Amino acid sequence: MSYQVLARKWRPKNFSEVAGQGHVLRTLVNALDNQRLHHAYLFTGTRGVGKTTLARILAKCLNCEIGITSTPCGKCNACNEIKEGRFIDLIEVDAASRTKVEDTRELLDNVQYSPASARFKVYLIDEVHMLSNHSFNALLKTLEEPPPHTKFLFATTDPQKLPVTILSRCLQFNLKPLSSKIIADFIMDILKEEGVIFDEEGVWDIAGGADGSMRDALTLLDQGISYCKGQINGDAIREMLGVPDRLQSFFILQALAEKSAPNVIEIISQLSEGSPDFKGLLDHLLSLFYRLAIAQVLPESVENNLGDREQILNLSESFLAEDLQLYYQMGCKARVEIEMAPDAKASFEMLMLRMITFSPASESLQSINADNNQKKKINLDGKNNITRSVRSDKSLKATALSESEESEFNVKSNFNAPNDKETSCEFDSAIKLETNDDWLSVFLKLNVTGMIENVLSNAQLKSCNNEDFYFKLDENAMTIYNDDMLPKLSSTLSSYLNRKAIVHILSEQVDGETPSKLNARLKQESRQKMLDGFQRNSNVQRIINHFSGEISISSITTIDE
Repeated sequence: MSYQVLARKWRPKNFSEVAGQGHVLRTLVNALDNQRLHHAYLFTGTRGVGKTTLARILAKCLNCEIGITSTPCGKCNACNEIKEGRFIDLIEVDAASRTKVEDTRELLDNVQYSPASARFKVYLIDEVHMLSNHSFNALLKTLEEPPPHTKFLFATTDPQKLPVTILSRCLQFNLKPLSSKIIADFIMDILKEEGVIFDEEGVWDIAGGADGSMRDALTLLDQGISYCKGQINGDAIREMLGVPDRLQSFFILQALAEKSAPNVIEIISQLSEGSPDFKGLLDHLLSLFYRLAIAQVLPESVENNLGDREQILNLSESFLAEDLQLYYQMGCKARVEIEMAPDAKASFEMLMLRMITFSPASESLQSINADNNQKKKINLDGKNNITRSVRSDKSLKATALSESEESEFNVKSNFNAPNDKETSCEFDSAIKLETNDDWLSVFLKLNVTGMIENVLSNAQLKSCNNEDFYFKLDENAMTIYNDDMLPKLSSTLSSYLNRKAIVHILSEQVDGETPSKLNARLKQESRQKMLDGFQRNSNVQRIINHFSGEISISSITTIDE
């Protein structure tokens, strides 16, 4: 027996075998079980998502010898003949090759006759949008009031080309592109049944290359098994598809987090030696930006598709939320640029440089230190570190501190005996962290991002005992915290205080002010001050008096907003 390709061999034979499309299956199953049958069904969607397959299963459900059912037996003559494509009462028509009105009239001449042996005579017209306007007009009357023994099943990839008169006479089902997870799970089940050795990375690369089409995925799977000599190997599949190693994407992300243009260019140069698909690489980066953003908001919902969950969670702390949003927007717009660019590598490099150069953190940093092209800050120990972020809300909070509060952090006022050997120790001792007011000031100077910043900004210092610091978080804030953060929290505080600090998080009601609440209060006070000044403005008052108007407070926003 000749070899049968996987896309045909593993075509679903009933609704329970269909991958995805639950919204369509639910309607069809309920209609069949309750005998609420329509005379015309239209299946739309991109290639390879199951339009024709669902139409054939529906024809089998309508004509199964055990009766109209959503679970055909698959053993009777009708089921077997439909499966083998020789059922006389299932008329399959390729509209692309029969576009003329004469073809449609010839087809409809036999509609009035009863089926030869089945319950219903089923007309399955594939790519129905290819019919001519005259063909559609010839079909209208029959489609609206067909004989009771006739059912029409239409499939198309381009429903916009169908006349509204046809659309209004059909039940429409829009099949969605399949997610990579659904495709990967389906492929792995097939490989297990086929006895093919595989690794998950290769399967996920095939699922990603299919772009939502199950048929494309199974075609690539056939090609991959041949390419890998009877198995699926991740490295070989990536070589076949021209997809770079997933680790390279993480290297690029790390370089973006460090805002290191030289590292990004070096990584891309190494990738270009393998002639990669830069559009595919960009798509993978976009999916990683999405997962990083989700990790910052809902870390528990991050999937562990390839065992990289912990890597995603750790990397998410290195990015600002606004950076991720900007990178994702830039990447989506650059997909078109890469396709049109004469050199995909150059276009991809330009995108990476834009991300580094025009990120919110970089712009803020340039405004603060325009003369320093390397954007570096000097610590008291004399080492240079790359400044990753400048928080505008922290600047707002810092300016709101009173002179007396700032004086506690004035280095000169705390140096009593200038001694070079004891300078750092004397400075460290000046950092006071005993009360919650001290904590509100200390938080402003912590260089933290991501989930760590979210936790600390919502924490209230309850008490401290030597090296132990006890913070309170209310129930709402506890949802973004987990015990795995404690070492990072302790390390962050120890690094700033330059002495050992052990952080303890307590789930208690917060009755005082947290850095987050302080920031909100200062913003509200700033807004109220702005509103008061606006209302007292003499020009505004003259306009109100002249036009007998009034001010809509809710419509007033600042330039930043």
